Amino acid sequence: MKNLHDPKVFKINRLSAHSDHKYKGKNIEWKKDLNGIWEFSYCDSPNWSKIEVPGHIELQGYGKPQYVNTMYPWDGLEALEPGEVPKQFNPFGIYKKEFTVPKDWEKNPVYISFQGVESCIELHCNGEFVGYSEDSFTPSEFELTKYLKSGKNEIVAKVYKWCSGSWLEDQDFWRFSGIFRDVYLYSTPEVHVKDMFLTSDLSSNFKKATLKNILKLQSFTNKKIDILMEVWDNKEFICSVEEKNIEVEENLKTEIIKKIDSPKLWSAEKPNLYLIKVILSDSNSGEVIEETEQKFGFRKFEIENKIMKINGKRIVFKGVNRHEFNCDRGRAVTEEDMLWDIKFLKANNFNAVRTSHYPNQTRWYELCDEYGLYVIDEVNLETHGTWQILGQPCPEKVIPNNNPEWLENIIDRAKSMFEKDKNHPSIIIWSCGNESFGGENLYKMSEFLKSLDSTRVIHYEGVFWDRRYDKTSDMESRMYAKVYEIEKYLNETPEKPFILCEYSHAMGNSNGGLHKYTELEEKYPMYQGGFIWDYIDQALRKKDPFGNYYLAFGGDFGDRPTDYNFCVNGLVYADRKVSPKVQEVKQLFSDYKIQVKDRYFVIDNQSLFTNVSEYDVKVKVLKNGVEKYSEILECDVKPLSKKEFKLAIPKMDESGEYTVEVSLNLKEDRFYANKGHEICFGQNIYVIKQEKSQELEEKPILINGGFNIGIKGKNFHLVFSKAYGGLISLKYSDKEFIEGVVLPNFWRAGTDNDRGNKMPFRYAQWKIASLYPKMVNVEVVEGKNYVEIISKYELPTNPVTDCIVSYRAFSDGKIDVGMEYIGVEGLSEMPLMGMSYKIPQEFSEIKWYGMGPEENYIDRVHGARLGIFETDVYKNLSQYVIPQECGNRIGTRWVEVKNKAGFGMKISGEIPFEFSGLPYTVSEIETAYHHYELPKSHCTALNINKVQMGIGGDDSWGAETHKEYLIPSNKNIIFRYTIQSNM
Repeated sequence: MKNLHDPKVFKINRLSAHSDHKYKGKNIEWKKDLNGIWEFSYCDSPNWSKIEVPGHIELQGYGKPQYVNTMYPWDGLEALEPGEVPKQFNPFGIYKKEFTVPKDWEKNPVYISFQGVESCIELHCNGEFVGYSEDSFTPSEFELTKYLKSGKNEIVAKVYKWCSGSWLEDQDFWRFSGIFRDVYLYSTPEVHVKDMFLTSDLSSNFKKATLKNILKLQSFTNKKIDILMEVWDNKEFICSVEEKNIEVEENLKTEIIKKIDSPKLWSAEKPNLYLIKVILSDSNSGEVIEETEQKFGFRKFEIENKIMKINGKRIVFKGVNRHEFNCDRGRAVTEEDMLWDIKFLKANNFNAVRTSHYPNQTRWYELCDEYGLYVIDEVNLETHGTWQILGQPCPEKVIPNNNPEWLENIIDRAKSMFEKDKNHPSIIIWSCGNESFGGENLYKMSEFLKSLDSTRVIHYEGVFWDRRYDKTSDMESRMYAKVYEIEKYLNETPEKPFILCEYSHAMGNSNGGLHKYTELEEKYPMYQGGFIWDYIDQALRKKDPFGNYYLAFGGDFGDRPTDYNFCVNGLVYADRKVSPKVQEVKQLFSDYKIQVKDRYFVIDNQSLFTNVSEYDVKVKVLKNGVEKYSEILECDVKPLSKKEFKLAIPKMDESGEYTVEVSLNLKEDRFYANKGHEICFGQNIYVIKQEKSQELEEKPILINGGFNIGIKGKNFHLVFSKAYGGLISLKYSDKEFIEGVVLPNFWRAGTDNDRGNKMPFRYAQWKIASLYPKMVNVEVVEGKNYVEIISKYELPTNPVTDCIVSYRAFSDGKIDVGMEYIGVEGLSEMPLMGMSYKIPQEFSEIKWYGMGPEENYIDRVHGARLGIFETDVYKNLSQYVIPQECGNRIGTRWVEVKNKAGFGMKISGEIPFEFSGLPYTVSEIETAYHHYELPKSHCTALNINKVQMGIGGDDSWGAETHKEYLIPSNKNIIFRYTIQSNM
């Protein structure tokens, strides 16, 4: 079909876009759902089969899904110029559906709406061509009236995978095709509100509002009508305005205005909605012809003195980029998915979402309106692969740029988004698309949107790359800018407010250093937050070679070219299970900051419209992690203020470590969480020292053999091998706790960020040092009440380094372990410093007193708290799609590794340490590319570390861990901890 190849042909007979309001009238159902099973032929196959609508072709057994990021999916397969379509293989599906027109519609027009078709649709009805449409993410609607016949009718939709418009849809996502959103027939009464545009103008003190409703009516009868507009607050009638005896011909545009006193304002914190009804009546008979409904929020969003404000208050976006995604259905997301998402985001302190990088289903905006999220609504436009190759800008062939051939196409995409979504108060920013460089066409799109809507501002990040038309964007928007780059901009007399439309790349074990960005919020008024990349892993459920389901990524379907696991960057796993990274984001994104001091606590209320009195303030005192006291307070702290409160807690005299914890919790059930759900917390820790315990008088028994050194005591026995250079046995109550040889360890299984910044290449010597240390000396020292084995290792680094490990055993079974690294100049930083133990698989239960409950690292610990927590090694293996370093806990006072009966080994330290307990060793995790490649678990891998480097996360393709979270190798490091039985 020639239309596929022409960027100037993107619609034929498609109806003009309109608002997504609801309507009813005359006791007639004006909408007929066509979702369900359709007849289907793939690539003109004579064998017709069945397919589900909505759904993707590739996820229902036809063709295969393909994931690519910036490159186009045909790169390396066909040499195409922008606008050209693959000739060798451009698969298509033919959908067929029979229907009958409801009898109530027989004298009325009949339309069909395809809410989303990727990438284009050619429609026929009863054998006649109806129309053609591109733009995968906005509705394609056609009138069917003149093609219909009495009785059964048949529509045939031909859907191509690629068209010229595909060059404008190079988003970082799976390349699917098909009818993936709702399909329905609809009709209208003889006079119909085709479109409405609701806006409000608020007075400077926000006490008065002017509501304006621009209506577009269509009619296929000549009659006079009355138009009544009513404003309702839930079920309470507020006011109305009426225009009578209006002559309606085929089309009419009219405007209704109503002034309203003391409106309740809409914001993400207080999403107050009014119901606006427009009732059309016959002027002569009084009969109601049609009643339309649209929920609406009064709010004012503006840039004032270079700062974005909502209802007069500076806004800070605590946002995330959200692809529509389901691991089984791709982008054909369900109502259930959307409800889960909105609840999750509200429960974890997000206040904003960017529809990366296309307009979403109407239902998503309705949920954001109702429950309160700020939205950047983005035009379906990305041309990344035309101008950035292997990370470097090469804009010689960039589109749309200044090319007139593409102008009308992209303006149409902007118009389709605007017209459908314009009445949703949650949308406060229009975005001109994503990563499409710059140029005049995008500037014209920006000006076009401004000409339609003065109640919102315009976003476009691409002007950072191309400053020819800097006014395209009303804000300075950046992706993955480093903190120092942001501060440089903000310190150099900036002209625009600053946001990060993408940052803190959540790929695998990531989001370290997020606090460095949130700390800018108070430091710079023109820094107005950002949107984490991204919300959900784009992984698809698939069967592995053993017949078990797993979450697959690029390349797993034989798709080439591909960008492999770069599609899995979510805070939430693809199956909508929450990853451990959320713990950090939730705490840092809270509008409330709690500082706990010795005798008081301070609540800093950074919310714009919410008093802290709407929450319960819970005070807890814990001794050595065990709760000793709690109370619930009501604290009155007004928005944008802070207040100090005295701590009226009982005096604690007994020795121990005390934690005073203050948290904010829901007072009552809300739609997203139950009463008691925690919003945020703060802790203060202090110690009442105890007298040192008496030293043991008895000394354990030394057995110094030719090959081994043994030490025995009450209910314990350890063996150190001179031949194999390490501890090979440790028994308590005759239970063996060691498999293999215990050696120093400096290595971790690389994370996605590590691989992206080439950490394994830069730090490779530390892996060799962990695998092949050479014991050069071992000696035994007998003290008054102990026996100590001291071994010295040379590490195969260049230059060579030394490490000393000691085991000082006492008669009661306590073993003080020491590890000393001797620093040298000329080596890279080390990933970690500690020791790894292989323990029999029986000991898989973990209980610890330290930071938790979820995994944490030195650069991702703000959301962790000090307490006693429990898990097992299997749950502790985080489900990042490529197995990698995970499960770490810092600030550990003690950890027990035990069996189901509760018996096990306890490791403790006077100075808090780090640990992880996993069902696989570092080598096993590092070797596996998928979880199904991991072997059957045969041990518990217990990693006891002095410290591990941070995980980073500014981006996943080069950004290194921040310097303060690295471990220098040129200094001596000493690590001590104690092993004993837990009984």
